[in-house]
Amino acid sequence: MNSTSAAVAGAAVFVWLGMVLAISFLEAPLKFRAPGVTVPLGLGIGRIVFRALNIAEAALGVLVVVAVATGGPDAGVIVPTALAVAVLAVQLGVVRPRLNRRSDRVLAGEQVPRSSAHLYYVALEVIKTVVLLVLGVLLLAV
Repeated sequence: MNSTSAAVAGAAVFVWLGMVLAISFLEAPLKFRAPGVTVPLGLGIGRIVFRALNIAEAALGVLVVVAVATGGPDAGVIVPTALAVAVLAVQLGVVRPRLNRRSDRVLAGEQVPRSSAHLYYVALEVIKTVVLLVLGVLLLAV
């Protein structure tokens, strides 16, 4: 893989990784511990924050794919690139709509049970985090 494409992809991967770590593993769980933050308020904030995060992730994912594709990559870089993008696609296309429907109901005042979709989203975040870390290290080694 050429060094310019690897540098661009690597920078995008580490920005993406940092955003996921900061939002998913710091902001999201901590906001519910703040004084006065109710579940509906936390969900409303979370929806806005995660919508922005997911837009940024999609843009970074496109940037990574383009940089990798134009850089003459080997399979060692292609596989984690595809996996990171696939995990994001599942989160956005399958899990987030379920979470949004549930949060719509909570914000409308319904009492709804906890959703397993949240656990799937978190599991996918962990997988994506590991894949992005591996991909970033591989790109640094180019």
